[in-house]
Amino acid sequence: MKSLKTILATAVIAAGLSATAATAEIKLGLDSAPYPPFADVDASGARKGFEIELGNAICKAMNETCVWTPIAWDGIIPALNSKKIDAIFASMSITEKRLKVIDFSNKYYNTPAAMVAPKDMAIDGSPESVKGKIVGVQGSTTHADYAKKHLGGTAAEVKSYQGFDEHNADLAAGRVDAVVGDSLAFQAFLDSDAGSKFEIKGILNDEAVFGKGVGVGLRKGDALKEKFNAAIAKIRDDGTYDAIAKKYFSFDIYGK
Repeated sequence: MKSLKTILATAVIAAGLSATAATAEIKLGLDSAPYPPFADVDASGARKGFEIELGNAICKAMNETCVWTPIAWDGIIPALNSKKIDAIFASMSITEKRLKVIDFSNKYYNTPAAMVAPKDMAIDGSPESVKGKIVGVQGSTTHADYAKKHLGGTAAEVKSYQGFDEHNADLAAGRVDAVVGDSLAFQAFLDSDAGSKFEIKGILNDEAVFGKGVGVGLRKGDALKEKFNAAIAKIRDDGTYDAIAKKYFSFDIYGK
């Protein structure tokens, strides 16, 4: 039989665990610019999109209160490391370069990068095909890293933009010849009137640059990593993930 001292000690430990089971509030950082179908706002100003629903479901699975916190993309990692936000939930690819400064959860989706250009332009995504062209990318992204590594210098002029929509607008206006970005994120633009004259010219591959999927960005050594991993696994297992994904995609966005 346990002694009274043991029982009281056990109660104290249990109370401590209960008190630390949930954080006060988790600030989920996302790009301040729209990024449909992953993150956007509706006419009333409410947040919508695949990542918004997924992030909310993950927070529910963790039994945590989360607040979406918009941050300019080029400052989102500094915002994380300076504790202005607690996690990056913004289509950030898990790469070796980023792993040097932050940690990541397990992936929660994976889609390939692509090059988009006018339908009547003879471009296939290769360095040779864009020689002498201007290629737009969103700065501080894996797409910008890819363009710098494979397309810049002797091939094309690479022009950097703060937002994804900005380089799409310049493509439509003829100020750049092609743009590089997430293949799925381009769909809304290609379906619009402004994007009707453009198409995906090629799927781009370089695992060293693009990584192995998108994960939640976290500070080095943060215990939240295990909580996010457990929650991602939970919603994958109980069908929540698939139910959300099917609202937006007709294919398996989780990938291999």
